[in-house]
Amino acid sequence: MSKSIKIYIAILVFIFAIILIAGRNQPKPIDWRPTYSVNDKIPYGLYVFDKEINGILKKQKIERVSAITPYEFLDSKYIPDTIEGKYKIKGTFFNIAEYGNIDDQSITELFYFVSHGNSAFLSMKTLPQSLMDSLKIEISTSFPNEKTTSVWLANKGLNSKKYGINEHEIGNYYFSKIDTLNTTVLGYQGNKNKKQINYIKVPYINGYFYLHTQPSAFTNYQLLKKDNYQYAQSVLSYIPKNDVFWYTKGQNSESISDSPLRYILSQPALRWALYLSLIGILIFIIFNAKRKQRIVPILKPLPNLTLDFTKTIGNLYYQEGDHDNIIDKKIIYFLERIRNEYLIDTTKLDDDFIKKLHHKSGKEENDIRELVFLINEHRKSYHGSLEEDLIRINNAIEKVLH
Repeated sequence: MSKSIKIYIAILVFIFAIILIAGRNQPKPIDWRPTYSVNDKIPYGLYVFDKEINGILKKQKIERVSAITPYEFLDSKYIPDTIEGKYKIKGTFFNIAEYGNIDDQSITELFYFVSHGNSAFLSMKTLPQSLMDSLKIEISTSFPNEKTTSVWLANKGLNSKKYGINEHEIGNYYFSKIDTLNTTVLGYQGNKNKKQINYIKVPYINGYFYLHTQPSAFTNYQLLKKDNYQYAQSVLSYIPKNDVFWYTKGQNSESISDSPLRYILSQPALRWALYLSLIGILIFIIFNAKRKQRIVPILKPLPNLTLDFTKTIGNLYYQEGDHDNIIDKKIIYFLERIRNEYLIDTTKLDDDFIKKLHHKSGKEENDIRELVFLINEHRKSYHGSLEEDLIRINNAIEKVLH
């Protein structure tokens, strides 16, 4: 092991030790995330409510629905017949969540379920837009100066007490518009100077929707505070005394990470140790990725001896002034290439040959005709060729071949 690597390891160990010592006595930070998970014991989880729901909804069967969508669950319970369809189940669809993320197909099925004499209880800060449009309601947000909001029921005979709800997040959601002819107000929120509707009952054909905009009232933080559990009991007392189908998809074990690093990432000290290890490895790679072998020498490619030989022979012919011999060899080379590339007979260099070569090669007919003329003239000539004749024929061949 080199000296530089030992130094890197020593630095990393020293940093890890400082982090562990600094974080050992620090209290674990509170997780204020509004997960609304039945497995979370954090302030805005539903662990306590999940354990106490049977005591709150006494003598009512609670069925948890988590593996499928509301549409898939309700549709599987539907029995069609020749006159009017009906459901195998009767009761209340129940859902507590931060926001209304139910898909439109499930909302349509939920309307059909309620229309058959059932009910739906939804406690969430915002509701699906399709549901609000159908029930003629709107939800708005207010930003009070106080962190504590009072909540109470409209029916003083049922419960006349006001309860304080502490919202870690700023903003209260309330019903800013309702259908006053058909909607019953069940609860309010606010203070001495202003009150807002947060709980309503809306009829739909043969059933009812119970809509509530303070889902935090059912969280661990609120249920364990003084007597706030009484408010949750009072809100749920409006639900009909029949079976309850609690939709908990995304609020059960699905919220627990399946990552093998989940425990390490959940602990600040271990998390930072992991991050610093990765950073240290990255730095080590960057500074030790230098090439440590000798420079590979550049090898020049072997010369093309055939080409050099050809040039040498050509220069010998040219220096000897044997122009006729050079022209003959160029003509032989040209005709051999025409036969191999275009499969044209070169026995007779006439008009038929010119037209065939023109069509197959795409070269200018005048250039081909000039070359054929020069070749025929050379073959008919009985006196020696001059250097100018060699240049003229060479240029003509180059035009046709290139």
